[in-house]
Amino acid sequence: MNPAPTDPAPAQPQTENLAPGQCPYLVVRDPETVRDVLHRPTDFSPGNALVAVTPLSGPALRVLQRVRFALPPVLASNDTDTHAGIRKVVARFFTPATVAAMEPRIRELAREAAANTAQQLDRAGHVDLVQAVAAFTPAVVMLELLGLPVRDLADLKRWGLDSMELFWGWPDEARQLELAHSAADFYVWLRRLVSESVSAHGRNLFKSLADHGLSTPEICSLGYFLLIAGQETTTQLISTTLFRLLEGSAPSNWTAAASETGARTTVKHVLTTESSVPTWRRIAPQGTLLGDALIPAGTEILIELSGNRITRPAEPDGWPPQTHTATVRPSTAYGLVFGSGIHRCLGAKLAELETAVIVQETAAALPGIQLQDPESEWIRFLSFQAPRTVTVVKGRSARS
Repeated sequence: MNPAPTDPAPAQPQTENLAPGQCPYLVVRDPETVRDVLHRPTDFSPGNALVAVTPLSGPALRVLQRVRFALPPVLASNDTDTHAGIRKVVARFFTPATVAAMEPRIRELAREAAANTAQQLDRAGHVDLVQAVAAFTPAVVMLELLGLPVRDLADLKRWGLDSMELFWGWPDEARQLELAHSAADFYVWLRRLVSESVSAHGRNLFKSLADHGLSTPEICSLGYFLLIAGQETTTQLISTTLFRLLEGSAPSNWTAAASETGARTTVKHVLTTESSVPTWRRIAPQGTLLGDALIPAGTEILIELSGNRITRPAEPDGWPPQTHTATVRPSTAYGLVFGSGIHRCLGAKLAELETAVIVQETAAALPGIQLQDPESEWIRFLSFQAPRTVTVVKGRSARS
């Protein structure tokens, strides 16, 4: 831990505080400084990583309290010495060999979804690729990988996106209340799943966590965000990759993406320019140094992992940004896209594999398609971004 100096030094260019009323975080963009923050978990705790960006209102809190909603720090927000043991349990489900062994299953699901999408396009003349190819395969893969039953997928997708908005968005009180009911339904479902899984035969994540000594609230806390991060962020990465390919701003075109090399190249480009998780949070529990700059105790930090709109210069209406258009800047550091250090994303290789396979199979099954609306509305939460829809139609060459 770096001691706090007695005389604060001026902040360096790689960090910045935006004006009051705009971004309330110390924003860190420089890749090496971001890496420094991530590799010093004692000085820059993950304790605020899952705290609601918009404080929850009384009515929303009461909805959650009625179902005994609780999210004790277990993995992503855990800054205690219990983190390493819990992470080791979860990591056993994401080993390189396990992920590699899932590729045939991912390809099977992706190919089936792409074939169904082609039929839907023939019938209706248009189709939303987010729902048709990006949404459900990551959810199925995640549940299967964790040894959990594959069911209630439409609910799981809705709950995941609602929870992202509740915890990382800027909903007003009325919207918060709607989202809180959704989060409560998700939590009740999850608690039943945990109870069922702990007593089930065979290997699954929740049973392994119980054997490690975690309580039901702790397993629910880990499961709540893992079942979101493990599939919804991949859906969003797939959606952005498909959109950029069809829009024409990706390094490969739609035809090239039908090859393994073209798909992988495009996915890596999107990851480094505008991944589905462009920012993450940390907090300084005590005063410390970042470079030559004093970081006072209690400072909340927003680290930039890839290109995004959230920490761009001030919008006319202040914070949060009101725009739905993307600003893609040059790549940062690919090695930081999934974080770094002891909290690096365990599902990084899985997400990249799923996205590349789904993009490849979709491009191969749907030659000659075009975007129906290049101005699609985008999800813009503090730490998540993606187009809400990627609606396509047949191009001229495909019609002829």
